[in-house]
Amino acid sequence: MKLNLWKVALAALIVVGMQACGGDDPTPTPPKTPEQIATEALTGTGTQSWGIAGGGRVTRGGSDVTDLYPTFELILNSGSSKTYTSRNSNDLFDSNGNWAFAGTNFDKITLTGTKPAATREMSFTQSGTALKLVFSIPAPGARINGQFAIAGDYVFDLVKK
Repeated sequence: MKLNLWKVALAALIVVGMQACGGDDPTPTPPKTPEQIATEALTGTGTQSWGIAGGGRVTRGGSDVTDLYPTFELILNSGSSKTYTSRNSNDLFDSNGNWAFAGTNFDKITLTGTKPAATREMSFTQSGTALKLVFSIPAPGARINGQFAIAGDYVFDLVKK
């Protein structure tokens, strides 16, 4: 009888011990939303600089116009106000402002400002160290300083800095 009581006590201790093992499961990280995924594609972990130097290219209407933007840079920030800075854009982009997603597919952005590229829906594709921006500037109002014609379909192939 003593042996059976000892076996029952040991079995109960093992069951209680097994339930206590394993510790607390950490709270699983919730899956990222499509907006979070798209934001990370553009800004990395917070701020990402994209440029022409190092393998980028710009076309307008299928013609290479990279020589007009050889040192162009676009810096995107993912903070609560989603800001951007552009450098050496030959007056195509404002020097800074805010950016936002256009629509609910999170594959297009718009930039604030007054320059020709501002408020245009820009489709983007990010792959590895490359970012492609595709947008159009219509003919009305597509001149800079009344002389430089910039209307057309643009493709900016940018590289991660």
